[in-house]
Amino acid sequence: MSNKLIDGKVVSEKIRGEIKISVDKLKKKNSTVPGLAAVLVGEDGPSQIYVRNKRKACENVGIYSEEHKMPENTSEDELLKLIDKLNNQENINGILIQLPLPKHINETKILNSVNPDKDVDGFHPVNAGNLFEGKPSYIACTPHGIIKMLEHYELDIEGKNAVVLGRSNIVGKPAAILLLQKNATVTVCHSRTKNIEEILKNADIIVAAIGRAKYVTKSMVKKDAIVIDVGINRLETGKLVGDVDFDEVHDIASMITPVPGGVGPMTITMLLWNTLKSYENSIS
Repeated sequence: MSNKLIDGKVVSEKIRGEIKISVDKLKKKNSTVPGLAAVLVGEDGPSQIYVRNKRKACENVGIYSEEHKMPENTSEDELLKLIDKLNNQENINGILIQLPLPKHINETKILNSVNPDKDVDGFHPVNAGNLFEGKPSYIACTPHGIIKMLEHYELDIEGKNAVVLGRSNIVGKPAAILLLQKNATVTVCHSRTKNIEEILKNADIIVAAIGRAKYVTKSMVKKDAIVIDVGINRLETGKLVGDVDFDEVHDIASMITPVPGGVGPMTITMLLWNTLKSYENSIS
């Protein structure tokens, strides 16, 4: 494997090993383990794969998991009742609402109904606000995973020019805040940004999270930049690619994440991390 690669699988396995050790100790001490409940509404294929991978990950580190699969026509009230039940279920420390939800359900209302202490996705306004203020909180899993990868490879963030492509509440905004907290100078680009190519050329660190296959090309990246590709796009050929043209940019970047095998494995890992943290908070 190229020494330029930021290998999310390697970092993920290391952190999951640490989580398993902690869970084993808790089980011996308290005879209980952290619990994670996943709620899936509808038959979205990628969502089902993610939930299945989550279940396997929980099993591997000793975390108890539940899956609640509901039909596409589930009403908003029915979903809220399930979340209320999980909010009050003692053996559940984390609640994952798998997105996207069916169009007839108000996504914001559902996410806000999760107890902030069990919001292991880090989407609740309380946890988003804590992140904004730099307080300990449950951090959105993908951005948290990005920071963990940069730390693992001892890549310096302080003082660097970082550009985040994308402003979603799930990735772009929290990634920008986390980089800012690491003392980077951060620019957020989006669909209305002018001169994106010029901005990218000045970036020491690029986080691409816009959902456009191979959008970032070699001409947009300065030599020795660190490139983090969050995108997962499937081409007509069936091949998975990121938001970065990996074959082109690999030659000029100092370090780069592959797709798949880069950021992806870290998302579930940090979900496990947050679930363990929630359990520890509940018994402290």
